[in-house]
Amino acid sequence: MKGHDVVRPVTLIDSPVANVANIARVLRAAGASLEVTSDPLAVLRSKKVVLPGVGSFVAAMEWLRATRIDDALREIALRRTPLLGICVGHQLLFDSSDEMTTTAGLGLIRGRVSRLATSLPVPQIGWNRVRFNGAALFDGIEPDTPFYFVNSFVAADVPDEIARADYGRAFTAAVQKNNVYGVQFHPEKSSGPGLRVLRNFVWM
Repeated sequence: MKGHDVVRPVTLIDSPVANVANIARVLRAAGASLEVTSDPLAVLRSKKVVLPGVGSFVAAMEWLRATRIDDALREIALRRTPLLGICVGHQLLFDSSDEMTTTAGLGLIRGRVSRLATSLPVPQIGWNRVRFNGAALFDGIEPDTPFYFVNSFVAADVPDEIARADYGRAFTAAVQKNNVYGVQFHPEKSSGPGLRVLRNFVWM
């Protein structure tokens, strides 16, 4: 923590396609003063934004469009407001997803989300080691630390990858493009390392 600050303001998108309560609890533990909202104007006023998501990319993207939060997220990305997508929120940052049908995403990160092509059980559920490249989001975390995943779809080999994992095939575990970050794993379920990732985002 820096200076005399004890908390940092963070806006958490109150998506119905997300486990907002759990993420809110861990963000507060990481030092965030939270505004939980589904108001696009509040998003535009934000200092930092977290976009959570679970389940269906299609349903999550439809909700973002219906509330016009999609446009607000694109605007704050242009303003260089820090934005973190979690799980399906991470997937929404990409150009598109192949879930059910090809669906456009937010287009903030180049790449496509597709179904895990593996002989292992899908969805992937459980702990998986993450290899990262020294990005600030992983400051203070040991190499090859396990994080908790629940997912059937992934991005892979994307230009803005900062971490990867393997589940029968290599896939992108985290991305960063300027002020936009995404993690495929669930930091709120990943014990101390997950808390550290959120703390790094809150205090960067």
